[in-house]
Order: sequence, then structure tokens, then C-alpha cells
Amino acid sequence: MKSFLPRFLVMALFALLVPLSAALAHEGEGLPVGDGKVSTSPRAGYIYSCQQHFFGNGARHSGDWLDGDTWYPDEKPHVGGAQEWPSSQVSVSVEDGMRVIRANNLPEHATGNFPIRRSDPAYRYDTNPNAISAQNILLKLPLMPQEAAQPSCVPMGMIGFTLDGVALFNGLDAAGRDAAAHEVQDKCDGHPERSGQYHYHSNSPCLRDDDGAAGRPSDLVGYALDGFGIYGMHGDDGKILHDKDLDACHGHVSKVMWNGKMQEIYHYNITPEYPYIIGCFKGTPVSRGQRGGMGRNDDMRGGGNGDPHRQIMEEAARTLGVDFHRLQKAVGPPPPDFGRAARELGISEEDVRNAFENARRNAGMR
Repeated sequence: MKSFLPRFLVMALFALLVPLSAALAHEGEGLPVGDGKVSTSPRAGYIYSCQQHFFGNGARHSGDWLDGDTWYPDEKPHVGGAQEWPSSQVSVSVEDGMRVIRANNLPEHATGNFPIRRSDPAYRYDTNPNAISAQNILLKLPLMPQEAAQPSCVPMGMIGFTLDGVALFNGLDAAGRDAAAHEVQDKCDGHPERSGQYHYHSNSPCLRDDDGAAGRPSDLVGYALDGFGIYGMHGDDGKILHDKDLDACHGHVSKVMWNGKMQEIYHYNITPEYPYIIGCFKGTPVSRGQRGGMGRNDDMRGGGNGDPHRQIMEEAARTLGVDFHRLQKAVGPPPPDFGRAARELGISEEDVRNAFENARRNAGMR
């Protein structure tokens, strides 16, 4: 008994110290990784994504800031540089009863140097080859948005726009993973996708939130494509909000400053953890004719031209997360063979058919 008891105590102490030492090895507070939290309907803590199959690229390697199902923002490197954008333009006005946003998508703050340079330590993890370029942003949003009969899915690409001139994307990278956890962005947590559109996937430290910093309900920081406001991370009592405080679309009803006065209305709030910005659209997002500068999936390349049939094929390829030429070969010459494409791509025929039908509708074709 005398020899067993010390050994038992040592084993118990070891069991306590191992997780403690692992926790002490990381800096700052860890956040749960959102990988796999993509849903086919509204679900709290998930992203109800229009795209369900992901074959795109993302960051090349994971770093020490990722530890199993937890990631540590304070440990993730940032893309170096301090590129200024003096030609940044963004305006918000009321015209014909609509809120109109015009911008060139160049941020009011400095960004990192993109494409990521080989000499940048961040290049070891993320080789983002895209350069930031101006976009033509025109959004016509309702002044008093209304909740839709049913929430709708969010696309890959722009889901909203900020008051500092930056696009908001959902929380997924092109591979369908938690973008904030895996991808390496600059110090404002932004980076460009293949068309050059600079964007955030999560809360940016460069978003101005004076009220939130003072312990009051957060400032308005942007608008979702359904017209509802997006506010910072602080709620009614000034405390930081989390997924459990919000509904499936990442919003709730409370008093906020809206259209120049305090109103109790529905709005979205950013949270520190995935899905970060919104999980679905509570209202009806604007149609393609009411928006411009829509980005593509991160770190992918490609472009369109004036051919509507090619545009349909390109949009269907983006929705399905496959290469344009691979999809074109799989469906064959007109009329497209959805059954053959499904077999060759390993995607359900229904998903292929729906991707083409949605692309035709968006292009104004039947």
C-alpha cells in the first residue's frame, strides 16, 4: 500500500497537469473551429449555405494557432505590409425610398500586401495569389427591411457591406472550412478573392465601434444584402454577444440606432465565434439587378465575358464548387446532360440541375 499510494498520486497529478500545461502553451482565449457547421436549413451556430459542395482552395497549411477543434486568434500570423488606399470611396444615401450604397470596395484603412509575398512569413501557410482591386459596388436596400416568410441561404461571395468600404463574406473559405480559423489575413482580418474584392469573413479590429468600446450597445458597422443592419459585438448591456444570444440567422430584436433614432428592430450582431457575421438571411436579399461587385470564392481564379451561356456555366460552377472547364466537359454540349455530370463530378443530379436553374434565373433566362 505504501508503494501504491505515491504512484497513484503521481498519476492523478499527471492527469491534472497535462491538460493544464497544454492550455498554458497557447496565448489568449481559444475559439471553437466552425469546420463542418454548414447546414441545409437555418440552424443556430451554423451557416445555411447555398453552396453545399466545396472543392475550392484555401490556406495551404495549418499553423500552431489551430489545436484540434480550437483555434487561438492571438497566435495566428498576419499578412505583412501597410498598403494605403487614398482613392477609397463609399457613400450611403437615401434615394426614392431606398438606401443606396455606392463604393469602389477599397478600404478606408491600410491593408497588408497582396498577393502574399514569398518573403512574408504568412506565405508559409497561405499563398493567396490575389491582388486587391477596385470593384463597382451599387446596393439598393430597403430603408425598413421586413422579415421574409422563411429565412434564405447565404451565397459564397458578398453577403453585406461595411461602412468603411469593405465587403462582408460569410464565414466559409472556398474549401467550406471556417475561414477565420484557417486562412491568414492582414491585421484588419481582411484579404482579396480572385476578382480582387477585399473582404472580411469575421469581426475586423478595424471596424469602428465607439459605443461598443465604451460598454454600450454597438454601433452600426454595415448592412446585409437583405437590408437589415449589422452591428458590432456588444448588446443592450454592453456585454459581448455570443451565438447563444442570437437566433439561427445570427440576429435578434433589441433597441439600436437606426435611421437616425433609437428603434427596437431586428438586426444582426457580429460575434467572436463562428459563424461570426450572419448564418442566413432573415429578410429577402436584393436581386442581382440591385447589386454589383459580387465576389467569387476565395483564392480561386477565373473571369467572365458577355456571353450569358458562359455566365450561367460559371455561376453554376461556383455554386457547385467545381472548376468551370470540368463542369463544361461533364455536362457536354447543349442540352446539358445533368445525369452524366452528376456521375462524373460525384454530385447529386438534383444539385447540378438546381445550380443551372438558379444561374439561369439570375441571368434573366428561363
